[in-house]
Amino acid sequence: MYIIKTIGLKNLFFFYNQMQKNFLKEVVGIVVGKQAEDIVELLDSKKYVNEFILAKKLDITINQTRNILYKLSDSGLVSSMRKKDKKKGWYTYFWKIEVLKSLEFLKDILKKRIAQIDNQIKSRETKQFYVCEKCNIEFNEENALLHNFTCSECGKIFTLKDNTKVLKEFKRNKEKLEKEIEFINELIKKEKEKLEKVRVKAVKKEKKIKDAERKAKRKLLKKKKEKESKKTAVKKKKVAIKKSKKKTKKKKEKKISKKIKKTKKKKR
Repeated sequence: MYIIKTIGLKNLFFFYNQMQKNFLKEVVGIVVGKQAEDIVELLDSKKYVNEFILAKKLDITINQTRNILYKLSDSGLVSSMRKKDKKKGWYTYFWKIEVLKSLEFLKDILKKRIAQIDNQIKSRETKQFYVCEKCNIEFNEENALLHNFTCSECGKIFTLKDNTKVLKEFKRNKEKLEKEIEFINELIKKEKEKLEKVRVKAVKKEKKIKDAERKAKRKLLKKKKEKESKKTAVKKKKVAIKKSKKKTKKKKEKKISKKIKKTKKKKR
């Protein structure tokens, strides 16, 4: 609610989108290096992008582009599909960034960073540190004792370091990372909702296709049954006609035999 009040609903989508891009760039920077961050702007999260187009827009060779993509693919941060060129006969790969996996990847890294900061905070709160103020070299208690609390560079005596500023800095960094994780969680939630909508849409589409296929099969089966029933009806009709013809024939034969018998009796 605070973000909405501060930047307004109109800019909220742009804000989330920009923050997501920044996080994705950070992920690419961690895995490949800062020089590869621009690939995020080109890898649409909805469509797969031709690797040759990526190379052209990044102004690097196809092999350099593939090296970036393969490194990201090894961490599951991009996915690919291939299409065969009908004229040339070779395969071209198309790539897409996996937003959800990338955000979860970054979240895990930030959690590890927080754990490291927690260890540093614990160390600063429980242990003593010494510093040579002239050379600005810091030692923990063990190392300071080994050096006899004297700097080997300038010969000056170590002074006990006040950890207040350092602790404040650590806590500030931790707070910053925690806020980033909070925001990433929000983006993960939105991405999951988006993917769920896509999944539901795909399931509905598949169901629609299957229903249409079943309907077509039923229609075909109905037509087949109607055809068969018509055939059996025609057969029955033919059989009935044959039977009726036989009956009339027999009747005629009986009549003729009766007439013959009568004429024979008269003659006698």
